[in-house]
Amino acid sequence: MKIDLHCHSRASDGSLTPTELVQRAINQQVSILALTDHDTIAGLAEAKVAANGSSLKVIDGVEISTSWRNWEIHIVGLNFDIDNEPLQQLLMRQSHWRQQRAELIEQKLVKRGFDGVLAQARVYADGGNIGRSHFAKAMVDMGLVATPQLAFDKYLGKGESAYVGNQWCPLAEAVAHINNAGGMAVLAHPAKYQLSNKWLRMLTADFVEAGGEAIETIHCQQNQQQQQFLQLLAKEQNLLLSAGSDFHGPSRWLELGRGLHRPDQPGVWHHFGWIEEGQ
Repeated sequence: MKIDLHCHSRASDGSLTPTELVQRAINQQVSILALTDHDTIAGLAEAKVAANGSSLKVIDGVEISTSWRNWEIHIVGLNFDIDNEPLQQLLMRQSHWRQQRAELIEQKLVKRGFDGVLAQARVYADGGNIGRSHFAKAMVDMGLVATPQLAFDKYLGKGESAYVGNQWCPLAEAVAHINNAGGMAVLAHPAKYQLSNKWLRMLTADFVEAGGEAIETIHCQQNQQQQQFLQLLAKEQNLLLSAGSDFHGPSRWLELGRGLHRPDQPGVWHHFGWIEEGQ
């Protein structure tokens, strides 16, 4: 059984609509899929409609950008009440900051002589939350850089000329809102933050203290050594395991449900009864 609890649609920075994403998951024989767009739940209703009558179970999800000790840390929320008003208000604040940040990035790019990037980024965002990846795609489209990664390396990345520091909500606030909405908070792609083992232990300890219950140990961009260490952390902190591709669109390296092999440890899929213990 394939389970993928971390992916993105065009409601944030993915390249597929929620309907296209669901159809791809079905084609890839994924059984359980959580749509976890950045700071928005706008794509969930469409995804559920698209999955009607199929073998795919769509889980309500979101990926919230947070601040922890001057680091940007992402928290995935799973299986929460999408009508929970405090959570909706938090996501609205996050979206508002994304709009402000986009305008500040545009101002910095204009100073470098790059006009009109925000307008093109909005085309890629397609009415959804604007992220730096949309700017990167726009800069490639406008011939300003050769690849999206170069856009980050030269302009959009931390410390570069068009970088704007984040004003995300504190990690503990995001966890509390997810929990209060009846969901489960998951520490997303821990290896991506490039923290030392000591700092990863500090992060997971603070996450647990805030009420976090699961950690994304199974991620196709985390190597075997990283996954083994994260599974050890999960045991130490009594955290459930989660699995996600962080799929943003078709590519050579990433696919929905691919390479997400579940080890013999308790997972969120057991907690919610999506599959039985031992499976």
